[in-house]
Amino acid sequence: MMEALSANLARAAVTAQGAIAEAALRQADRPAALSPDPFHVAPAFNQVIGSLAAQPDRLLRAQAELFNGYMELWQSAARRAAGEETQPVVAPASGDKRFADPDWSANPVFDMMKQSYLLTSNWLNGLVAQAEGVDPQSKRRVEFFTKMLTDAFSPSNFLISNPAALREVMQTNGESLKRGMENFAADLERGGGQLAISQTDLAKFKVGENVATAPGKVVYQNDILQLLQFDPTTEQQHEIPLLIFPPWINKFYILDLRPENSMIRWLTGQGFTVFVASWVNPDSKLAAKTFEDYMLEGIYDASQQVMTQCGVDKVNTVGYCIGGTLLSCALAHMAARGDKRINSATFFAAQQDFAEAGDLLLFTDEAWLKEIEQRMDQEGGFLPSQSMADTFNALRGNDLIWSFFINNYLMGKEPRPFDLLFWNADQTRMPKSLHLFYLRNFYKDNSLTQGALSLGGEQLDLSKVETPIYVQSSKDDHIAPYRSVYRGARAFGGPVTFTMAGSGHIAGVINHPDAKKYQHWTNDALPGSVEGWISQAVEHPGSWWPHWAEWLKAKSGKLIPARDPAKGPLKPFENAPGSFVRVRSNAAA
Repeated sequence: MMEALSANLARAAVTAQGAIAEAALRQADRPAALSPDPFHVAPAFNQVIGSLAAQPDRLLRAQAELFNGYMELWQSAARRAAGEETQPVVAPASGDKRFADPDWSANPVFDMMKQSYLLTSNWLNGLVAQAEGVDPQSKRRVEFFTKMLTDAFSPSNFLISNPAALREVMQTNGESLKRGMENFAADLERGGGQLAISQTDLAKFKVGENVATAPGKVVYQNDILQLLQFDPTTEQQHEIPLLIFPPWINKFYILDLRPENSMIRWLTGQGFTVFVASWVNPDSKLAAKTFEDYMLEGIYDASQQVMTQCGVDKVNTVGYCIGGTLLSCALAHMAARGDKRINSATFFAAQQDFAEAGDLLLFTDEAWLKEIEQRMDQEGGFLPSQSMADTFNALRGNDLIWSFFINNYLMGKEPRPFDLLFWNADQTRMPKSLHLFYLRNFYKDNSLTQGALSLGGEQLDLSKVETPIYVQSSKDDHIAPYRSVYRGARAFGGPVTFTMAGSGHIAGVINHPDAKKYQHWTNDALPGSVEGWISQAVEHPGSWWPHWAEWLKAKSGKLIPARDPAKGPLKPFENAPGSFVRVRSNAAA
């Protein structure tokens, strides 16, 4: 047993050392880091430290509170050692899964580690929150990165202080750690020398075979998108077709992961003619594509092709996340030109007003934007997909980074197959011009709802948009917070229906009625504040999809014989899901 343990620990050490050495060699060939502080955190930290230093009485009280907490913890530990029953001095927050293993409470040593960590991390995060006289954005930046730092130093993230990982090492004679270091080496290799933590078994999924399987045709293609028309599943369909614009940061098949949760299949089953824009995964050749190009070659061109294919002069549209921001701009542009082609617009987790856009605002000051611009220049005119993935993962570090770090490396387990996380890992590159325009004009300057944005020769004014609007938000969305979405809903000039779903940015949107999960809230009014909307909203069990479908059917015209994608004026040249969606970002650009 000891021989096997020693041999496996030695193999684990050799594997880790080799992987780190190989990664170092790869990094040596890359340009030097552009800045030691790419997120421009140091000036914000200086503000907070200066504020705290100017309040010595508050610092003294905080130090006394920490000392008293430790005194209480040590006394509790002493009583427990003497055989007394004790209650925790400090407990993990509700939903904190890091300390779920029973040994974190049952074993006095690990319980002491856990509570010491929680006392210190809570104290440090609370101290930062107490800083006064600091620019709110700077303070929030420090709070965010302090939370990242304290999360990283959790004892659960280290082998020697994680009881579950230590137990696994002993029970497997070190085999778990050997496997973990092999996983670590494989992730470094996959990331080209940078750690790209696997969140699922990528080999278990293949686009077009067990994800993105709804049948249909690619009926049109230009530089930036393929237009997919899906096969009907009813004998009749509504006359006015539905065109969906997903975000171009990810692939469209979040709408078609599995037959049982596919929004696309559900919509065809409701009698809608469904089209989806499958965005290109751009490389350096498309670096100069602009936000205006995406509006003209995306919204304008795709809607025109749908009208041609269906023989109609109007379309219903959907914009999801950043696709909704683009659709909003197109609606304002069309309103300025008197273009009436959009019959209705639905927004999934989409923002127009970015004043309360959540923690992503922390990544969009001018210093960071200059940094990211230089990074894109180094890469050939686009932002690598891993950069976007790292940013989104950082917003939920314990769930999307550290839980997999522990599972894959400390426990030596393979991540379980999960289609949602496969999709999440299948991110796309961002063209330089498009991405910088988006970050500067929306997140940084909030230009759209301030009337300061022009595209295609027109000043955009959402108040001139009289198209019927349906807005979906999610209660726990950390990317498009419901407060932010509500501000955008009130910016339009026509009738707006606002709905709030349970859960977050993905699960709140993709919630098939058959799953009978979560809930949603409705309220026909649109008062001045989201708090006023919530106070009068009615809660309903389950998915919001049926509520939306009833709204959409009323705007989709009469029933006509179902349309065959192969028999329209646009001649199909590929089966769905098409070739654009199959382009992986880790392939050579």
